Amino acid sequence: MTLEIPEVVINRLPVYARALADLAARGETVVSSQALGEMLDVTPAQIRKDLSYFGRFGKQGRGYNVQGLLAKLREILGIDRQWRVCLVGVGRLGQAIAEYGGFGPQGFQIVAAFDANPDVVGKQVGGVTVRHIDDLDEYLRANRVDIGIVAVPATEAQSVVDRLVNAGIKAILNYAPITAHVPRDVTIRHIDPVLAMQSMTFYIKRSESSGAK
Repeated sequence: MTLEIPEVVINRLPVYARALADLAARGETVVSSQALGEMLDVTPAQIRKDLSYFGRFGKQGRGYNVQGLLAKLREILGIDRQWRVCLVGVGRLGQAIAEYGGFGPQGFQIVAAFDANPDVVGKQVGGVTVRHIDDLDEYLRANRVDIGIVAVPATEAQSVVDRLVNAGIKAILNYAPITAHVPRDVTIRHIDPVLAMQSMTFYIKRSESSGAK
């Protein structure tokens, strides 16, 4: 029987890995759950519980070996290898994604980019030549792609997601402002800064209301 790991735990693992990488870069060799928790505003008990889903790490009273735990988390997350990414949509947002320098060092290589705009097709963006969207299906049949990034207008997003799914891609990062639908065996993450800010304004409003009393 496979242990069901809560999604919130999976979402915290990259945060732990990034903090450990920062510690390793500073030459730290050991870190306690207390110190790690203070860095991330997470309780030590929560860190220990999260890690317990994947085995035993560290020794009580001695902390975690930074390099050892980092290597294990990278293995668990699959970021100890290279992942091939295609980008669909190379407008202003897509260009910023393609040119972002943070993907490569973490093992994510954008190998292809697609757009329908003839003014963009053929140009070099982030080290790749933008192809026409009509070439997407053929490219995906001929080349291995692990992750698709969708940065097209909302009206086009679902059809692009469907094409990625039909090509066998199992992981999609969607920047379009819609909730795209995928089969159960496909993982999709929606990134919408407007929704994030709308949720924050709830807390601002509540704080204002409390202060007015």
